Amino acid sequence: MTAPISQFNDDGTLHHFLTIEGLGRETLIQILDTAESFIDVGHREIKKVPLLRGKTVVNLFFESSTRTRTTFEIAAKRLSADVINLNPLRLSTSKGETVLDTVKNLEAMHTDLFVVRHSYSGAALLIAQHMPQHVSIVNAGDGRHAHPTQAMLDVFTIRQHRPDFQNLRVAIVGDILHSRVARSQIHALNTLGVAEVRVIAPKTLLPTEVERLGVRPYHDMQQGLQDIDVVIMLRLQLERMQGSLIASEQEYFNLYGLTNDKLAHAAEDVLVMHPGPINRGLEIDSDVADGPHSLILSQVTNGIAVRMSIMAIVMGGQSTRRED
Repeated sequence: MTAPISQFNDDGTLHHFLTIEGLGRETLIQILDTAESFIDVGHREIKKVPLLRGKTVVNLFFESSTRTRTTFEIAAKRLSADVINLNPLRLSTSKGETVLDTVKNLEAMHTDLFVVRHSYSGAALLIAQHMPQHVSIVNAGDGRHAHPTQAMLDVFTIRQHRPDFQNLRVAIVGDILHSRVARSQIHALNTLGVAEVRVIAPKTLLPTEVERLGVRPYHDMQQGLQDIDVVIMLRLQLERMQGSLIASEQEYFNLYGLTNDKLAHAAEDVLVMHPGPINRGLEIDSDVADGPHSLILSQVTNGIAVRMSIMAIVMGGQSTRRED
């Protein structure tokens, strides 16, 4: 039986980034602060720093995601790493080879870091358990389990506008049940000490005993958005649903789609976010997505700096230590 794996090296520095669970506030703040130092890189004439020069990063996406894969690729190249993007449809797994066989063969080619996205929960952890000590794994989304880099870019974007987390009320709206992003966001927000995290969704799209995650559930948008400082909308993941969990897409939009009328119940200077891709007219109205409260494009931009930060830290380019 494979032994449990830590995200930390023996000296307390971060080695893998698989999940936000188990990471303390100091570690998250270090990631955010390091990302802040990388924001300027995107504005330079030569958009590179030499932190990962000579290192090889493989983007191993068994599940497609143009936005996430592209930002990881740009982030690694800005760190001066050599980057290989693999098309899952052309991998040997389609010929019967296991995921671990594929990864071990790539590791034998002297890969230093794998960015892994997979439709199965725990895939990134499984790969990390079978890698030698010098190889790092970053989870780019696994099943319904976790999407930790998305959560970190979300809280980074929030901090740019609302640096005092302790006074924040945040609402996450939509398909909580199937969302790995929501789970990671909830862990990050609670670890950073926000005043309150609410989840707003129909009962069919909330996990059983969701309160155990440290959130307050609401089924009514007007009540749930009352005095909220940040609204994070989620994509309705129809491809993951088994059976009829909503009456119709139109009814879902009427009840849970974010419109300016519903947003009026939140704080006057409310921030609106969405991890993408956006389904306009289903979970969010275009007037809101493109409106003055929206930070959706800022999230995309910030994703590069945050992923640079995480890759630099796990590869030893920046230091961070586990809290006691």
